[in-house]
Amino acid sequence: MGRFHIYIDGAARGNPGPAGIGIVITDEKGKIIHTISKYLGQTTNNIAEYTALIFGMEEVRNKKAKDIIINTDSQLLARQLGGEYKVKSSSLKDLYNKVNTMLKSFDEVRVNQIGREQNKHADKLANKAIDNSVKGKKRGTSYILKSKSNIEELFGH
Repeated sequence: MGRFHIYIDGAARGNPGPAGIGIVITDEKGKIIHTISKYLGQTTNNIAEYTALIFGMEEVRNKKAKDIIINTDSQLLARQLGGEYKVKSSSLKDLYNKVNTMLKSFDEVRVNQIGREQNKHADKLANKAIDNSVKGKKRGTSYILKSKSNIEELFGH
């Protein structure tokens, strides 16, 4: 289907902390064809960045993409993929290896480190995923502390 641009962002509040990913996929002309906003749970920012890339690559692979341009504001991710930085973190090595395996699905792949201002949409999606999860947890929780049927089950009385 041609060339796709994947804009990715991973966010973690606390690093590690509540994390989310945001992905914007566009065609060659810049038309948005798909977005992803997903909560990851507790993890680091770097793991969230790699996870966003994997989700984005899976999506364009499903669309039969041949060429992709990855756009990220993560200097670490861009330079690790470009071979300038080594992957030292054991938690990132598996993700890095998965990305490299997935790269074989494409004819041409470019990685651009872009400024945050060029990645605002993906950033908003990543933060939206975290915000929606946090809001959901603040709704309130109910616990059964004591119930006749519960006590009878546990103690046979």
